[in-house]
Amino acid sequence: MIERVKTMTVAEFVRLYDAEGPFEIINGEIVKVSPTVAGHGDKAKTLYDAILIFDPQKTRVAAYFDSPFVLLESSDWVRGSRVPDIMVFHADRIARYKAENPDWEDKPFALVPDLVVEVISTHDNYTDVDAKVERYLDDGVQVVWVVDPRRKTIKVQRQGTYRTLHVGDTLTGDEVIPGFELTLQAIFA
Repeated sequence: MIERVKTMTVAEFVRLYDAEGPFEIINGEIVKVSPTVAGHGDKAKTLYDAILIFDPQKTRVAAYFDSPFVLLESSDWVRGSRVPDIMVFHADRIARYKAENPDWEDKPFALVPDLVVEVISTHDNYTDVDAKVERYLDDGVQVVWVVDPRRKTIKVQRQGTYRTLHVGDTLTGDEVIPGFELTLQAIFA
């Protein structure tokens, strides 16, 4: 179901999100987030756990699972929102955000992540996933990892460029998570 909305306050967003469940605001439309299936959750959790194990003290990055971030028109007006499977922030950016927003725990993140992970579900179509990736990059996300469990690939996408990894390759964090490495075999085992 798609509902038209121009903007809403952060408080209205939180109330609606709590009452109706996860949704995104895309080009002025409220779009419900489809529930995930077990395989989708398994791949997302595998990556999330690997990031946490890599940096358990969150000294380099902070990762969040199934949390929304909002795009603000002004300090309290939401013009867009996204709900990635995983979002990752550089530790210094998230620390600064938390310091500047003492009530951060009670609201969605009003900060664009450095890295987003999207796992393709069986009900997703590739055109919609590509459009979602473009929105993330247009929002300012540096890197998007698109995990495709059916094809056992991960597409690493940046503005204007991408590379596709296959089983036998190693996923690296590059500049977003320096030193992070995980084989695709470990993800798709």
